[in-house]
Amino acid sequence: MRNLLNKMPKPKAIWLKIKQTMDTSAPLVWFFVLNVVLVWFKTFVNYHMNFNLGADGATQQFLLFLNPLPTAIIFLSIALYFRGALSYWIAILFNFIQSLWLFANVLYYREFSDFLSMGILSSGSSTGNNLGKSIAAIIHWSDYMVFIDILILIGLVVFKQLTIDRKGVQRRFAILTTVLGVVLMFVDYGIASADRSGLLTRSFDNNYIVKYLGLNEYAVFNAVQTYNQTESRKRAKPADLTKVKQFVAGQKLPDNIQYYGTQKGKNVFMIHLESFQQFLIDYKVDGREVTPNLNQFYHDQNTLSFDNFYNQVGQGKTSDAEMMQENSLYGLATGSAMVKYGTNNTFEALPAILDQRGYTTAAFHGDVASFWNRDNTYKSFGYNYFFSKSYFPDADKPSYNVGYGLKDKIFLQDSARYLEQLPQPFYAKLITVTNHYPYDLDKENIDFPATTTGDNTVDGYVQTAHYLDQAFGELMTYLKKAGLYDNSVFVLYGDHYGISENHQPAIAQLLGKDKVTNYDLAQFQKVPFMIHATGLKGGVDHTYGGEIDMMPTLLDLLGIPDDGLTMFGQDMLSPKYQGVVPLRDGDWITPTYMKFNNQYFNTTTGEQVTLASDPNLKQLAKQTQNYVDQVLSNSDAVITGDLLRFDTARPDFHPVNKKSFDYKKSVGLANLKAAQKSNPSSVLAKNKGKSTMDQYQTDAPELKSATDSSNSSTESK
Repeated sequence: MRNLLNKMPKPKAIWLKIKQTMDTSAPLVWFFVLNVVLVWFKTFVNYHMNFNLGADGATQQFLLFLNPLPTAIIFLSIALYFRGALSYWIAILFNFIQSLWLFANVLYYREFSDFLSMGILSSGSSTGNNLGKSIAAIIHWSDYMVFIDILILIGLVVFKQLTIDRKGVQRRFAILTTVLGVVLMFVDYGIASADRSGLLTRSFDNNYIVKYLGLNEYAVFNAVQTYNQTESRKRAKPADLTKVKQFVAGQKLPDNIQYYGTQKGKNVFMIHLESFQQFLIDYKVDGREVTPNLNQFYHDQNTLSFDNFYNQVGQGKTSDAEMMQENSLYGLATGSAMVKYGTNNTFEALPAILDQRGYTTAAFHGDVASFWNRDNTYKSFGYNYFFSKSYFPDADKPSYNVGYGLKDKIFLQDSARYLEQLPQPFYAKLITVTNHYPYDLDKENIDFPATTTGDNTVDGYVQTAHYLDQAFGELMTYLKKAGLYDNSVFVLYGDHYGISENHQPAIAQLLGKDKVTNYDLAQFQKVPFMIHATGLKGGVDHTYGGEIDMMPTLLDLLGIPDDGLTMFGQDMLSPKYQGVVPLRDGDWITPTYMKFNNQYFNTTTGEQVTLASDPNLKQLAKQTQNYVDQVLSNSDAVITGDLLRFDTARPDFHPVNKKSFDYKKSVGLANLKAAQKSNPSSVLAKNKGKSTMDQYQTDAPELKSATDSSNSSTESK
């Protein structure tokens, strides 16, 4: 055995052999080839280790093998146009750029199951600080391996372990190498197009683009998409809106006479349940309900609860949910519509509609006002007030915050100080944040067992959800005591998934399965949607719907005509509603069949079906896909073309004057104070100026500690 080991080539001998080969025959060419192989290898490995691209069959597997090569050759061939040490450093630079892009996408994909876009990168100023906290929590030491080869290559050049090719290569060879990369790119695209028609023209999931064309090609495609979106406003004309209006009119449904207008004139509480999935309802850990307060609310006889309700967000995540909830417009295929278009676009948003019908409109969020560009977008939506972090006392205390803003118990109690001052009727949107990744709470706030899947990202999820549930229960108790409960409509919705499909082993354990299928992952896109009001005829409704349908459904209950509104959702209470749910990536769900991650399933049984095996599916799939493509395309056109600026003929709605809103704390407080006299319909005004805050009870340990500290200080004096 020892003799055998002695006969094996030593690493140093191997390196000397490689070095000798590189030194004696075109050193720069060999250095170029080495870099190409390294970039290809780490990209291909990460395709399989960190991305869920769903490559099926020999063709897709071949494309996955091939697609890292074309851009690697093109970018690295730039080094061949130079001579001497500069050419080596250029090769290393382009290796680093591609590695950095790979590294960034690995981290982003791990949490969001999507790839970085130009829109997300450009929204860094509005999301960067908090996004950084999430990304920092999911980095694995192994992620840095993508840079190991670069360090080695730098060392070889710096310490002169490579012979620098002073002559370089002939210009013709460099050009031919670049052309080779371009040809391979077209070969890749040709094979991909044959396997998946309309790859670049339809609303495919970004996973498709990366799977078929490559990570670098996706970046170029996304940049072109972003540019086209920017240019679309310049090209837009009134005729474009006319076409959209025709489409919208064609899907308009009759109102439900049993529900229409039954909640007219009531206050509206829109409660945003951060990252809250439907499976949490009635879910138990160690025999204990995760969300007992929400469960009770969900099953209340006066609550309409939809158990087949899906999130439809894209890359904009929470901001996409808000765009749908406030406007019945989809988020964009890439980036955040609120960040890119919220400042300057014209909207026909729910806050503005209600404001023009006598409502006071207010949004509450325990984070900085600029997050997701809310401070500008909310003016475009028509909010009278925006109570952001600056409005809340002691909001900068580290112990009061978690991840993306104030802890929910503190946030909701502090919000009540302003709720009691809002003239009635009012529309108040409360955005909770504690149940947000990385699902981390301090020990003082945890009184619920974590799950035991072994996935650190997943196991704390039920604990933050339980905390949110407790905060919700405290708010409801206060509203009943303050006299706001019976005269209000409560709309609760989950904005998007909390546990991404990248945690499939943990998801399987949570669902009690050996493994999960794409059908299970589709079910995991369900989020709660509840509408509660005293006297409302409730019950668990099995109708299929999505976030795009929230606004028209609520307008039905409030008795507000929507004939002239450009909405892409439909009233889920309408007797003609059919329950087609488009997803942002072009997939869809209906009560009979669904398409998810490029597979078809029987919606009821979960059985996988194919277009060839099920004759009923073929025609339905064609019709449904055509509708989904149209609705997404038309919605995109409205946002990217700012088409609603052309909608000037509506007598019952006038465009929002954004300059009339100012969310600075001093201005907001002054307006609230003046409103107590000009419109004395608030709880505070009706209570003759006496606050109801003594009726708000919370067990938040931070507030108890602050009270104890204050009492101790008083006693010492």
